[in-house]
Amino acid sequence: MTKGCRHVAGISGMRGDDRTPVYVTSVAAELAGLHAQTLRQYDRIGLVTPSRTRGGGRRYSAADVTRLREVQRLSQDEGVSLAAIQRIFDLEHQVEALRERVAELDDELDAAREQLGQGRRFFAVGSQGDIVALRHGQRPRQQTGGQALVVWQPYGRA
Repeated sequence: MTKGCRHVAGISGMRGDDRTPVYVTSVAAELAGLHAQTLRQYDRIGLVTPSRTRGGGRRYSAADVTRLREVQRLSQDEGVSLAAIQRIFDLEHQVEALRERVAELDDELDAAREQLGQGRRFFAVGSQGDIVALRHGQRPRQQTGGQALVVWQPYGRA
């Protein structure tokens, strides 16, 4: 399904992502190039669910019209069944929800790192063979005044 800022033909000034329910079934059907009964059928099976007035009348938004056109394209041009189209829409919705959740978790992680005063950390082996946590650009400390004693003697002399 195409989302975003695509204009819906015949709706001047309205964008496909506009969710204000303003079109009655007959107008939405004309804008989408479908029969009004097709819209009612899509509503019954849950493909495109318009808003309802207090009296129960259907009202479609520009986003609904865009979705109706996408259903029509997938069904007629691509030969995709209505059940498969519903599954595609469900998966797109799931992917969008997961992307939003990942963004939330990234923000939480950044905030937690900032609160702890930690950026990304790196690890190195210290002079004693231990593991040392470092910040970016920091080097492990060199041990000064080593305690090891090395005695060198050339061979043949004793």
